[in-house]
Amino acid sequence: MIIAYAKSDIGKAREMNQDAYYISDSLSEVKLYLLADGMGGYKGGEIASGLAIKCARSYIENNFKEIPKDRESLIQLVASSMEYANMVVYEKSKEDKELEGMGTTLEVCLIYNNKVYIGHIGDSRIYRIRKDFIRKLTQDHSYVQKLVKDGTITKEEAENHPKKNMLMKALGCNAFVEPDVSVKGFLRDDILLLASDGLTNMVKQEDIFNIAKGNIEKAPIKLVELANENGGLDNITVVVIKNI
Repeated sequence: MIIAYAKSDIGKAREMNQDAYYISDSLSEVKLYLLADGMGGYKGGEIASGLAIKCARSYIENNFKEIPKDRESLIQLVASSMEYANMVVYEKSKEDKELEGMGTTLEVCLIYNNKVYIGHIGDSRIYRIRKDFIRKLTQDHSYVQKLVKDGTITKEEAENHPKKNMLMKALGCNAFVEPDVSVKGFLRDDILLLASDGLTNMVKQEDIFNIAKGNIEKAPIKLVELANENGGLDNITVVVIKNI
């Protein structure tokens, strides 16, 4: 059985919460968990993240029954849901001058048969906790991550880099998008954690691990509180999922 809890908070420095998330009902046939962190002036970010969640969710829920449940088909379903969401957000940004240039990160977790089918674009993150280890399952699509990968700067230097928030890839900014899609095991007692950068920029990975390993229901609330205590410079959203 899969249980999930989530919390989203405006933080201490922003005027609006541009994050959005969705967690499916524990009795639902489609075990789907989504998180998006929008960007764009006026209401752009809020609209982009909300639309991305709505479109990816409806695409997966409408097509899940029809497709074969093999690895390739489920990977394709996740990728297509993100491509569809991208198209809708991109078209919307073209309709309204005030929404020009809006975009969003998007994390998709579709759980089926002790596996999680992951779709990722942007710098929100997905972690998996298994026994005493926490592992980041996504690579940030950020300028700073590229510098780390190229060996130009260290991971430590990346933490406080002035261009930390600059994204190389986001959903809704271009007509076409190539999300990262992967499949990971999700075994009994494993925990998945989806978070916007409002959490990961404010809370250390070991604190995320220790809190998520505790009371699963209270974990999102405690993590949001800690991010706010540490400055709360951005919107904070956390989704915690456990296979029990």
